[in-house]
Amino acid sequence: MPGSSIALRGPCKTQQLPTSRDHERVNAGSERHALGDSSHYEEIALIGNGAYGTVYKARDTANEGQMVALKKVRVPLTEEGVPMSTLREISLLKQMEKYEHPNIVRLLDICHGPRLEHEQQLVLYMVFEHVDQDLASYLERCPLPGLSADRIKYLMYQMVCGVDFLHANRIVHRDLKPQNVLVTSSGQVKLADFGLARIYDIHMVLTSVVVTLWYRSPEVLLTTSYATPVDMWSCGCIFAELFRRKPLFCGQSEADQLSKIFDIIGTPAMEDWPETCSLPWNTFANRMQTSIYAAVPDVCQQGKQLLERMLTFDPSQRMTASEALLHPYFRDDGFTAVTFSPSSCPSTPVAMSCSSNDDSGHSLTSDGPPEH
Repeated sequence: MPGSSIALRGPCKTQQLPTSRDHERVNAGSERHALGDSSHYEEIALIGNGAYGTVYKARDTANEGQMVALKKVRVPLTEEGVPMSTLREISLLKQMEKYEHPNIVRLLDICHGPRLEHEQQLVLYMVFEHVDQDLASYLERCPLPGLSADRIKYLMYQMVCGVDFLHANRIVHRDLKPQNVLVTSSGQVKLADFGLARIYDIHMVLTSVVVTLWYRSPEVLLTTSYATPVDMWSCGCIFAELFRRKPLFCGQSEADQLSKIFDIIGTPAMEDWPETCSLPWNTFANRMQTSIYAAVPDVCQQGKQLLERMLTFDPSQRMTASEALLHPYFRDDGFTAVTFSPSSCPSTPVAMSCSSNDDSGHSLTSDGPPEH
């Protein structure tokens, strides 16, 4: 995130957003100007509870009853009001909207909720476009034998495009998982719940919600420093799950999760073990790498290569999103990287510059994605 110590790797194809320093003039007195009014959003139904808040399906009465997703979160207050760091993050998220990236869920508004004086907190309403299903439910609803190889490639391409856009604008998602990847009725992928970690107070995590470890990278599990490669590890986990119809690594604790990871990718070399890690290298027995085909038998050779590069232990050697978009797995089927600038792209493209036919004869153009 801007203003943090996160390091970025690889070329940034996308025009950069302003950094936090560009917003230093924001002050506590601008809180009212920065945040909108939530009174015209009418809650209809509960969508779900997340680690940081509750999400509702709501109606925007000021916009012809448009359906939206209303995420209610709490942020800490200072004596001056909303912290300046929170206002900066809100400003940056709003600026993201100028790009109208087709694989990023639209943040329509950020509104004031009530002040909770006793808890010294403010309720914020994050108003997003409403999408009926996430990737987890999309997979569940897919009839046997599951998604076709062409459909998986199309979904992965869109997801990596979204991740590449976030990384090019110095945003690390940190929590990519099927529940945070939305899929529209036309098959368009949209990443959700990104860029909000700096808005939430770390102490506001709801203890009743179990946060899954299954998509976390080794460096996060080992509590060492992390950056954009954490999202590519999550992409690899999701990539495998699209073929398997079940998660690749299902650990019950951080140590168990690492153990299951090493069962497949092998125990890393001692020289690759992070020096700042509190766990010694010999905590995990030396294990040999297993062929990825044993865990994901239906993946093609190029997909296997891509998956192995995404699931590399050393984050400095892990494939970046920009590199992934140039991989033959995508490139040989005509998928190409796309550059976005503010308001330069259509709001609802379906296939984003894909013009070739896949092996089954399905055209990967704006006419629509390949069938299941």
